[in-house]
This record gives sequence, structure tokens and C-alpha cells, in this order.
Amino acid sequence: MTEQVPPVDASGLLRHAAPRRMWTGLEKTARKVVLAAGARGAGGAIEVVEAGRTHRLGTGDPVARVEVHDPRAYEALLRSGSVGLGASYIAGWWDADDLTAFLREMFSRMRPLLNWMDRLGRAVGEVLDISARLAAPSRGDDERNVQAHYDVSNEFFELMLDDTMTYSCGVFERPDASLRDAQLAKIDRLCSKLDLGPGDHLVEIGSGWGSFAVHAADRYGCRVTTTTVSAAQHSYVTGRVAEAGLSDRVSVLGDDWRDLRGRFDKLVSVEMIEAVDWRHHDDFLAACSALLADGGLAALQAIVIDDRSFSRAKWHKDFIRAMVFPGGCLPSVASITACVARATDLRIVDLEDIGRHYAETLQRWAANLDSHEAQLQRLKVSTEFRRLWALYLAYCEAAFLERHVSDVQVVLAKPSWRGRLSARAA
Repeated sequence: MTEQVPPVDASGLLRHAAPRRMWTGLEKTARKVVLAAGARGAGGAIEVVEAGRTHRLGTGDPVARVEVHDPRAYEALLRSGSVGLGASYIAGWWDADDLTAFLREMFSRMRPLLNWMDRLGRAVGEVLDISARLAAPSRGDDERNVQAHYDVSNEFFELMLDDTMTYSCGVFERPDASLRDAQLAKIDRLCSKLDLGPGDHLVEIGSGWGSFAVHAADRYGCRVTTTTVSAAQHSYVTGRVAEAGLSDRVSVLGDDWRDLRGRFDKLVSVEMIEAVDWRHHDDFLAACSALLADGGLAALQAIVIDDRSFSRAKWHKDFIRAMVFPGGCLPSVASITACVARATDLRIVDLEDIGRHYAETLQRWAANLDSHEAQLQRLKVSTEFRRLWALYLAYCEAAFLERHVSDVQVVLAKPSWRGRLSARAA
């Protein structure tokens, strides 16, 4: 009997991606504005092809070729920036021969405008924050946002990720390292920084698909309590733990981070804080501190935005926040540091930037999807969802290559911790 595989349910994401009604009758005006602005850009040239005509935007060597199929793409970009860019791409209004190269050039050209917006954000941020704190998202909002992204299909993520099912930045310690090698190296790096051992009870906030919990319990002999509010992930991790024969050492919860109780020797959270709204960062880190026993250690891996951009970015709904990670918010190193000092008794004892490895990780994920076209069709992945994911991976890769964002591993210690970081963690 042929196994019935549930199709990808992308409704939670794609409802954000439908192009909104655009300015009627202004396609020609929008085209003129976009092409004129693009022609003044420095750096590499972008070739825009439309109805057999080619417009060269920029004076350098061509870095990408964009074909416009529907002139509403100009309106979408002019009206809604990266959100319009994303919505119009998903709708099939334009294509690029090299999405990452095109988006890198866009990031580069937008840098002066973003710098100005960053200065404005810092100038007015404190005033705007006062009223915004009264409208923080609820737990229900958080859960729906997480499920919109992570519950689309375990089978889809199996096609994109390596067999460890790790959905975060790997660490490529050798040029010939596989994606699996890089993910295990990342996990071992965090375990080493936490000095995990058989006597430890580790709490993990954000289970993912169980790679960290299973590896930590199996290789380092510790007990693990891990939690996720994603129903699909919870089911997957529970089965994975049982299959590995680790049910006596790994407990899988479906609790919100605010509901966790107990005291643990160590804590880890890998790229989960990005799902926590900025108005809850103090509460999140305070909860992490409260879960740690005296002398405990915590390790956070977080995608971070430039310190100077945080005040602006936490308000701005770009393509990623609008269509891929609804409700997401990238912290910065400075914002994390400020929250730690303000809301906890923890101290930062180590910080390592691993962002240079993320572009390669994203490229490997994109290649995995490209190599599984038949399986994607079997999962009934729609053209719109496939285009959304292609743009998402390329957009993130471009952002890391341009250092618009990065990724850090932060180790935090309780005041009575008197250990020493291992040489590998130093």
C-alpha cells in the first residue's frame, strides 16, 4: 500500500503573501521611478528585461538579470518595498537568473536609505516604545505565528534539511564539511560551551525537530527537558526520542516558555528568541535566569541585526516578518546585553559570531529543495509556496553575505558560576 503523505499546508503563510490592490493606472509612472532610481545606483549592474527591451541599471559589470512579466511588479516594489517585492515574486510577476546576487545588490543599494531610517528610528524609538508596550502580542498570537511557519509539513522540512533535522546555522569547520557535519559541529560547540555531562539536567527552549536534545542526551549523557509550542514538532520529537531509546532521559513538553517550572543545571535555546516579540525580551531572559540553578550556565544562539538597526527594525515589517516569520523580531547584541543587565542576574561570559557560516547553510538548504522536485510535487507543494521559499532562502543568504544580519552564540552564567570555558569554546 502506498503511504499517504499529508500535503504541505502553507495557508498560514500564504495568506500574508497575496499582493494587495495596487495603484490603478500608475504602472508607467512606477516603472519610470523605479528604473530612474535604479540607473543611479553604484556597484554592479542589474539588467531588467521587459517585453523584449533591456534596461541596464548601474554602470558596473552585470550581477543579475531580472525579467519582468507583469508591470504591476514596479508598483508593488514602489509601494511596499521588500513586502511588495516578495508578494510580486510569489505571484510570478518577475524572475531573476540569480536571486541571491540580485538581492545582494538591492541590499547594497538600500544601505544609505536604511542608515537614514536607522538614525530616525533611534531618535524616535523611546517615545514610540511607550505606547507600543501596551499592545504587545498575546500568547495566542505567539503560538499562531510559530505554527504558521513550523507546522507547514514535517515532510517538507525533511527534504530541505539534512538528516539531523537541524533548522539553524551550522558551523563548517572544514571546506569539505557536509551539512550534517556542520550541524553536529554547531551542536557540539554549544554542548562544549555548556560543559555538559552525565550529571546535568538541561532545559531546552525551542525543540526544533529534536536534534539538540537527542544528541546531547546520547553523546553527553545528560537529562534533557525540551519544549515546543509547534504541534508538528512535538509529535516528531516525541517519536524521535522513543526511536532513539532515550525516553528515560529526554522529556518532551508542549509548554510555552512562560509556563516552564523547575531548576536546571544548564539551559539552551537555539534561534528561538527571534520568535519572541521585542516587548517580551526582558521576560524571556528573566525566565531563562529563573530556570537556572545556582552556578548554572545558559547558551543562546540568536540571529541578530546590527545594533544601530534594532530600533528601526523592530517596528518595520519587511518581507520576512510579513510572509515567512509572522511576529518575528531579530534582537541585536546590544539589545540582548541590555535585557540581560536589566532583567536578570546573569552575566555574559562568552560571545562568538558564527554568522559567516549562515550563507553556506542557506545555500545548502536551497540546493536540497532543488534536488527534490519530484518529492515536492508528491507533497503537493504549490508554485506560490515554492517561490516563497526560494525567495526566503535567497533573501536571507543575501542578508548574511552583506552583513545586514549575523548569528551569535552567547554563554550566560549565574553569579555563583566558577567554571572555566573549554578551549574549544574560547
